[in-house]
Amino acid sequence: MAASPVAAAFPAWAQPYPTRPVTWVIPFAPGGATDQLSTPISKLLTARLGQPFTLEHRPGAGGNVATRSVVEAAPDGYTILATSTANLIGTSFDPSLPFDVTKDLAAVAGMARMPLLLLVNNDLPVRNLAEFVAYAKGNPGKLSVSTAGPGTVQHLSAELFRSKAGIKWTIVHYRGSSPALVDVASGHVHAAFDNAASALETVKAGKLRAIAVTTQTRSERLPDLPPIADVLPGFATSGFYGVAVPRDTPRPIVELLNREINAAQADPAIRQHYAELGAIPLAGTVSEYNAVVAAESVRWRNVVALLDVRKTD
Repeated sequence: MAASPVAAAFPAWAQPYPTRPVTWVIPFAPGGATDQLSTPISKLLTARLGQPFTLEHRPGAGGNVATRSVVEAAPDGYTILATSTANLIGTSFDPSLPFDVTKDLAAVAGMARMPLLLLVNNDLPVRNLAEFVAYAKGNPGKLSVSTAGPGTVQHLSAELFRSKAGIKWTIVHYRGSSPALVDVASGHVHAAFDNAASALETVKAGKLRAIAVTTQTRSERLPDLPPIADVLPGFATSGFYGVAVPRDTPRPIVELLNREINAAQADPAIRQHYAELGAIPLAGTVSEYNAVVAAESVRWRNVVALLDVRKTD
């Protein structure tokens, strides 16, 4: 009998992995960036490792419902979490959380970084970022902006924009990107901050208008969109996505998943898919990815403190 992937790579490791289906938990509704980035990788891992890596969507509380379920899962490699910036924001945003992702989860591998887009309903009488800011200032408190949930990068981007622009608006939270964008397109909400992967198809279909990107430089996928920093100097946000497992998951399993996810990102079809989403692959060793997580955790803790937007209810 051939050795399992883990047993072959780590001869001292006695238990084979995987020998049964693996649940890949997605913290948001289907169709969002986390979903679109995870789907092709999970399919390739299924083919390479011989067991299904099945996506399971558990939306709610800005990703915290899913995160808690994985924190409390058995540390055996059979429950993994698609992580995003929301996980690191959540630790600072909601002091009541019964977990700390930097301590209670083991970071496995990165998937991608991605710009957010500032999107508006087609009927809103603005055509560019400067007009949008002027309109918001001229109509204080009248604009509404959707997010994928409280404590998400979409939420913090909206709050940071509001602070830097000196405007007032109403923020409306949803259980993921898809329902948030539907309500902007239908006119129930005026604008949104959302990941390029979630928004591009809606923009291409003419249902929404993108007027800016949140990164400090233009996106290769969307070269005509100016950075928000052109009008609001110093503004910069982006999403980053990866994979984590419960703390105390055996290191050989973590290392195996890291190598396989990195191999998937190198696959030409997946690289093309990521490029179409406006995503930049985020490959690296377990140690390198942990350094990224640590840096992002500090960055978002500082943003939450600066904006004073901690959850209070």
